[in-house]
Amino acid sequence: MRAATFARSAVWAASRSSRTLQASRPLRLFSIKAEAASDSKQKALDPNRLSITQTSSPKPLSQPETLVFGREFTDHMLAIEWTQEDGWLDPKITPYQNLSLDPATCVFHYAFECFEGMKAYKDKDGKVRLFRPDMNMARLNKSASRIALPTFEPASFIELISKLVNLDSRFIPNQRGYSLYLRPTMIGTQKTLGVGPPGSALLYVIASPVGPYYPTGFKAVSLEATDYAVRAWPGGVGDKKLGANYAPCIVPQLQAASRGYQQNLWLFGEEEYVTEVGTMNMFVVLKDKKTGQKELITAPLDGTILEGVTRDSVLALARERLVPEGWKVTERKYTMNELYEASQDGRLVEAFGAGTAAIVSPIRTIAWKGKHVECGLKETEESGETALRVKEWIEAIQYGEEEHEWSVKIA
Repeated sequence: MRAATFARSAVWAASRSSRTLQASRPLRLFSIKAEAASDSKQKALDPNRLSITQTSSPKPLSQPETLVFGREFTDHMLAIEWTQEDGWLDPKITPYQNLSLDPATCVFHYAFECFEGMKAYKDKDGKVRLFRPDMNMARLNKSASRIALPTFEPASFIELISKLVNLDSRFIPNQRGYSLYLRPTMIGTQKTLGVGPPGSALLYVIASPVGPYYPTGFKAVSLEATDYAVRAWPGGVGDKKLGANYAPCIVPQLQAASRGYQQNLWLFGEEEYVTEVGTMNMFVVLKDKKTGQKELITAPLDGTILEGVTRDSVLALARERLVPEGWKVTERKYTMNELYEASQDGRLVEAFGAGTAAIVSPIRTIAWKGKHVECGLKETEESGETALRVKEWIEAIQYGEEEHEWSVKIA
């Protein structure tokens, strides 16, 4: 474990029990026993205080085609500590390493944890770009504040993330379809079993080179409509990106998989409102019964839907490019029964999920109450026209083929 660069004498003095380990290779204990807030002014997140310690053992690069999502990581990581007394401490970029946390650290016991998923891309000129990082920062701040973790200045954190990405940019394959997946994470680090707002926290970023979500091309998935388990509910935290939202979804996903389905379609309430698909936002294209007008529909942000960056991008581009073609673009509640009736009438044109990892994920069929709701694809098709168009629009912006304010050039 390479953690010497995080060592600080004050923490080691308070950690007598780890003296034996420190003698040969000191560990950085992130679990600070924070005192109550004082009258001192808290420090803001400041990129000018960043220190960088580069690795002495650079990792070899894998062949792009062998990359598996979230399995490999770059040489470095970014970490910033926060305490209730002092605010944000000096940011550090160090070699990628383990964290040392006390067994009583509050993140382990009360799930003080939130995260983001975002990507860095290389354009045809080898320049590195981020896609809508301001959206990720805003959502991370919302998630953090909901669970009593500290917030930060978005522009400052984007600047720090950019420095990490530039340092490890060699891990981004220079071809379309590949990117560097970034995982900003914040955890409560106070050492306590008492239930209360954490007096200390750690904000860190790790990075993983990734290839296309579908290495062999678009593959439509089959879903199982799930009403026996609930992903999110009004007044809950389903609209925040908290780790605690994800673990409870695994067992229903395994149950769906045992019956031959790739993902769950999460339904809510007696009305069986359609909410999300797996960990993605859900979109459907329906034709109006009377006029035949096409309508792109997704559930509204009512507190049960994650505010997806891709979701927002799909809606914005659809309003800009599909509405002039005569489409209707709507955020509204819709039910599983409405989808079933539309499918029976031949009005369910297509359905797809939307998220950072895949951009869009086409849907072939939905199992519901012993029936299979067909979602408009022929047996020979893996995607509908709308999903393909949306994917092309977003990728063109991400890889700098279309200049757009959403694509932020950092190198």
